[in-house]
Amino acid sequence: MDLGISAKRAAVAASSGGLGLASAQALAAAGVRVAICGRNAERVAAAAATLPPDTVALTVDVSTVEGALQFVDQATDALGGLDILVPNAGGPPPGTFASTPLDAYLPALELNLLSTVAMCHAAVPGLIDLGWGRIVAITSHSVRQPIPNLILSNTARAGVTGFLKTLATEIAPHGITVNTVQPGLHATDRMTQLHGDHLSDAGAGQPTGTVGRPEDFGAVVAFLCSDQARFITGTAVPVDGGASRGLQ
Repeated sequence: MDLGISAKRAAVAASSGGLGLASAQALAAAGVRVAICGRNAERVAAAAATLPPDTVALTVDVSTVEGALQFVDQATDALGGLDILVPNAGGPPPGTFASTPLDAYLPALELNLLSTVAMCHAAVPGLIDLGWGRIVAITSHSVRQPIPNLILSNTARAGVTGFLKTLATEIAPHGITVNTVQPGLHATDRMTQLHGDHLSDAGAGQPTGTVGRPEDFGAVVAFLCSDQARFITGTAVPVDGGASRGLQ
């Protein structure tokens, strides 16, 4: 299906691997020119090698507000403008309330909340000038159903979901949509770190009986950036194999 976004320009954060890279690949397949980033130059270069030759590869750490602003600014300069923003970042360390010290919360909030706020601050004025834009943030299905032993992620990602829902309402009149996509268990390095050799066992416990494929997740992100998705905004789309059991 033609998504109607060929020749658009996208900045996809934390995209040297995992769901970020899968999203960049899906957008590139739709004809979008993408800018990707990561903390490790070698990993970023390897990721860029899986994308078209005109991909912009940036070594930037978006875990801080400064890095998040830098990524959007550099991507916008290199692409000659920006139409699509995909905020994304790695997850904070696991832990429970009892095992997590108070001083661990601020870095987690900067990683999974404030970095996205900063990216939006950098990107939204330009999107308003264009009168068109797509913001699709990668969060977690823990926003619907908190995941045990991930109190930092549960807290920060709930905050960013509230921010983006508010932003969606405020900038909808400018032709800009804002949505979040909530992954569950997918075959990524992050999930392997959390589950180790038991990832396949965890997948067997899902309603679908397996873990998700990153490329399927990326296709959902690309669709929400499409022309056909112009009337979808302020939504939070779970891509979790049915793991979230609530009605909303």
